[in-house]
Amino acid sequence: MATASDPITLALTGALPAAVSAGALLAYPVARLLLRLYHRSVARSMASGSGVATDAGPAHAPPATPPPAALQIVYAHREGSAADASLPARTDLAHLLRAPWLAAAVYAVAGGVFAGTMTAGWLVATRDSAIVTTKVLVLFWTYLWPAVLTVNIVAAFGRSRWAMVCAYSGVLLVFIIVALARNPSMGGRDLPLYWLITNGPPTLLLAAYLTRRIRAVGPMVLAFMVLSLTGSQVLVSVAKASEAVLRFIVDLALRAGLGATQGFWGMMLVGLLTFAVLGWFLLKWLGRLYERKRLSDQTLTIDALWLVFGMVHSIFLAFEGWQWFFTGFVALAAFKASTMIGFSLLRAATRPAPRTLLLLRVFALGARSERLFDLLRRHWLRLGNITLIAGPDLLTTTVEPHEFLGFLGGKLSRQFVRDRADLDRRISGMDTATDPDGRFRVSEFFCRTDTWQMTMRELAARSDAVLMDLRSFSPSNRGCLFELGELLNSVDLDRVVFVVDSTTDRRFLETSLAGLWHNVSIASPNRTRRSPAARLLELAPQLTKTTLSRLLTGLCTALELDPIGPARDQGVSWAP
Repeated sequence: MATASDPITLALTGALPAAVSAGALLAYPVARLLLRLYHRSVARSMASGSGVATDAGPAHAPPATPPPAALQIVYAHREGSAADASLPARTDLAHLLRAPWLAAAVYAVAGGVFAGTMTAGWLVATRDSAIVTTKVLVLFWTYLWPAVLTVNIVAAFGRSRWAMVCAYSGVLLVFIIVALARNPSMGGRDLPLYWLITNGPPTLLLAAYLTRRIRAVGPMVLAFMVLSLTGSQVLVSVAKASEAVLRFIVDLALRAGLGATQGFWGMMLVGLLTFAVLGWFLLKWLGRLYERKRLSDQTLTIDALWLVFGMVHSIFLAFEGWQWFFTGFVALAAFKASTMIGFSLLRAATRPAPRTLLLLRVFALGARSERLFDLLRRHWLRLGNITLIAGPDLLTTTVEPHEFLGFLGGKLSRQFVRDRADLDRRISGMDTATDPDGRFRVSEFFCRTDTWQMTMRELAARSDAVLMDLRSFSPSNRGCLFELGELLNSVDLDRVVFVVDSTTDRRFLETSLAGLWHNVSIASPNRTRRSPAARLLELAPQLTKTTLSRLLTGLCTALELDPIGPARDQGVSWAP
């Protein structure tokens, strides 16, 4: 073991943990504050006009007579299965349900590589001659814990998340029982305590920063704060390690008229500011990597997770010698190489043609909107991109790294659609390629009061399927009435899935649809249908696996239309 007087070891096992702890405590309120300021700034811009004359788009020709057939309102039951869907819909549905778990499997295998590297590093660093199978298994399984958190982020939700934790804990318990049976002299609390010391602190830390409320920017802010506070200790540690450096700093402090205490705080301040500048350039570099599609928002979060665990695990190894601190970084590099290989194999596999989903919603849904969007993002982004108009309900959930950095740099106004030409440019340049992890992206359009209607119209015309979340819909949602009218006038209803629940004012919704249908445009693809129908899917209060399957089935059925083909005469059946 390294001697206690080794200044590098002291810094890695004392100053670094202190910097991480202080950075974690400070980063959370800072992230919340920055997101609140971001939310307020975007909301204020949304409520204002662009100040530029905008083209409202082509006017719908007024009908001389009502449509020949009445619009049917069909409620799809929550019960039932996807068995009634067509073969293409079932194929897309199978991909949507399977793809996140395939990605989770890639991360789990890469986590095994990480755990194996850390286990090997521990055995070599401690020079343990009594290598037994149970010890190796316990070490490996302890280092594999981040894989459970990763799988829960990528694929699992609801009860399946707890099932993953219970399965992992069950295997760990078996390993501990076997180890105790073979080593009666070992204390019954030793191995569980070792696991808690090794994995407890980073788990609690990440539990705060991976919540939906700040997950979009939490890892970035945490990395910046930890790096800055680490910098405050670097110069002090270097001065302690070198007498020449210490004398030089003392001379500078004396010439500046500073005392010993002031000189000490000055060293910390210089180190903090220096590393803060480095941290800002690091964030800008990550933002550029994101814009160049070298990483995704999900890989950024997952890489931050494994980096935190690698650093914490390595701090314990640093007691055996400061050079062992880099074991975690070697393990992280092995993890990244494994994921790159795994995702390249997944990309080579056959997958359905990419499809675009437009998400419309009542902005007042709050957390309910976030939960549904999380499920859509987890699954649909494995099939195609999601487009939506930015709203106050999802602002802090959908914020992308470069958007957040643009806000911090005072360039938020560049994100907003200015006029028709700007909208056409943004749509033509919309990102439709996959990220390295095989996911598509969310294309969020920031609009002002005089640009959102033309944006919605253009996005609807270019989408393969439309999901309109009408939970909490009421007479106060005038914007939704415009969107309903545009869908009836311009989009084949077979492409549209409406979502409702017990909070939807159904009488007002049905009355509104009937009134809008009575005046539907003569150019509407729905007007000449023999049995035009608006299909409403009722969501349960809790989003379960069954509910998810029903929702994705409806969306996959909506994809059956040829993207540029004529409207069909018969309706689509998805278990009404």
